[in-house]
Amino acid sequence: MAQTEGISRYFPLLRSALVMLMDALLVAGALFCAILLRFDGVLPVLWRVSFEQSLPLLLLVRLAALARFGLQRWSFRRAGLNEAVRLVLANAFASLAFEALRSFSFFEAPPRSVAAIEFILSTALMGFYRFVPRTTRLWYLDRKRSRARGSQRTIVVGAGSAGDLLLHDLLRTPNSPWHVIGLVDDDRAKQGTFLKGKQVLGPIDALPALVSRHHVTQVLIAIPSLPPERIRHILGLCKNESVGFKIIPASFAYIDQKITAAMLHELSPEHLLPRDVVSFDQEEVRRRVVGRRILVTGSAGSIGSEIARQLAAHKPASLVLLDINENELYFLVRQLQERHPRLSVSAVVADIRDQERLMRIGRDHTPDYVFHAAAHKHVPLMEDSPEEAIKNNVFGTLNVARMADACGAERFVLISTDKAVHPTSVMGASKRLAEMVIRDVAARSHTGFTAVRFGNVLGSAGSVVPLFKQQIQRGGPVTVTHPDCTRYFMVIPEAVGLVVQAGLAGYGELCILDMGTPVRIAELAANMITMAGLVPGKDISIVYTGLRPGEKLEETLLSEEEERTHQVRNRIKVAQGPLPPADFQLQLERLRRVAQAGDSSGVLLALRHLIPTYKPARPQVGERSKQR
Repeated sequence: MAQTEGISRYFPLLRSALVMLMDALLVAGALFCAILLRFDGVLPVLWRVSFEQSLPLLLLVRLAALARFGLQRWSFRRAGLNEAVRLVLANAFASLAFEALRSFSFFEAPPRSVAAIEFILSTALMGFYRFVPRTTRLWYLDRKRSRARGSQRTIVVGAGSAGDLLLHDLLRTPNSPWHVIGLVDDDRAKQGTFLKGKQVLGPIDALPALVSRHHVTQVLIAIPSLPPERIRHILGLCKNESVGFKIIPASFAYIDQKITAAMLHELSPEHLLPRDVVSFDQEEVRRRVVGRRILVTGSAGSIGSEIARQLAAHKPASLVLLDINENELYFLVRQLQERHPRLSVSAVVADIRDQERLMRIGRDHTPDYVFHAAAHKHVPLMEDSPEEAIKNNVFGTLNVARMADACGAERFVLISTDKAVHPTSVMGASKRLAEMVIRDVAARSHTGFTAVRFGNVLGSAGSVVPLFKQQIQRGGPVTVTHPDCTRYFMVIPEAVGLVVQAGLAGYGELCILDMGTPVRIAELAANMITMAGLVPGKDISIVYTGLRPGEKLEETLLSEEEERTHQVRNRIKVAQGPLPPADFQLQLERLRRVAQAGDSSGVLLALRHLIPTYKPARPQVGERSKQR
């Protein structure tokens, strides 16, 4: 062991000595060849003596300059343009020094033309033996990748800085699965040029032809700030090609001026949002959350669990997680305890329809903030069980709101939906009523009540994205309700950021995120099939099933009355919530009775009285008889 350590200790010195010896031999050979070239291959006696006398001085200045520039410590694998420039500078400095010193020498120095030729030859030979191993290795790796089983023929989109850094890593990784054919870039000045030995084959619009011609199976997008519309354009170009996609996320761009293949992410629906993802002031959220007691209902769901995770990171005094789903609740609490061992986290299994149980929880934990995310949200299911939607979404909300008021909570935040605007579904009508309920409670409470309304959340349980992914994995078909159906979309961190910041800041009774333009569901489905490396309509078919009961072709975020009163703060729209009717309590009690009795028709009738804009998807029993 000690002998091995001793050898490894002296190996760098031995390696440097061998490099310098090789340089010395090349300098001697270069000077000899320069004299031969100068005198047409004939070496007169005078210049043979001059060679023997000049060589020691030339070797001294050359080797000294190379050592001064650190070129004896050479990396045959990692050397690049910087090292090549240093080599040229070192040799140029040595040639100038040699010319200066030979005027003081006592021997006959060779002509200056010989010195110039020697400089060129020495630099070329040193560069050759230093860079040939690296070039040969890269060529070998590239050939090996091209012939390896499972190798994916790849085109890189973007020949800028990020593309350069990514290509640098791809070509030097021995086990990389990607064999790069070339690059594409819309910059005409780059087209036809070479980057790391790979040609820029043309503009981005040439992708389909290039993919087909070179049998490409993978496209790597190396433009971290590429706008969503350009990503959709690329997917549209390749919709008839079986090719996969990966992208360098914007958050990884230019980290330490290094981009690696490990940073490549699968292209996802989040990249297709027709706007930039909204970020919220985390420092402001931290100031509002730190040291506070917080309760989250529905915390085992997609939104509730993300609310819990984001709040836990800001060091609240305690975090109470309430849900009826004890299995997912258990795993969430375990996860938070592992991430935040000093945080006081409590798991409470409870039904929000049990008012007495909620009151006891409120007295035991006295939360400062209450986030109410518990709800029945599946539109078709609630059409079949309207009484359950009412008991949970309306009266469950009323119970949680009364608990927040009774325990003196500072703020109550309701998670609502765009389906509450001009509702056509029982679920949408129940959430509209929930907004009215908290406004009614707020009129008699010191607690600040806010409803936060947003559209579909990409990746949340029950949303179209997980459904489409499952259908694609099964080989299709992908089911879409209608070719013209559109929806507003946001990502989970956006939705939760809106809930936390807008809800706790007290902007107003009703807050909505400006989500840009809505997305066509059919286009989203086609893009997801393309992102999976498949061809829509060929590998995976898209089937239109028709609108389900309660569904609309398009959603709106604000009603006409709310539009007239809204204002925008940091892309958050603030509006006045729906005003309950004068006999709200009486009508609410009637709704409670028919819901508890399981009278579906009575529930629909009561909803139409409470919400004049509610237009149920199916007619009531009395209306059916009239139609007959």
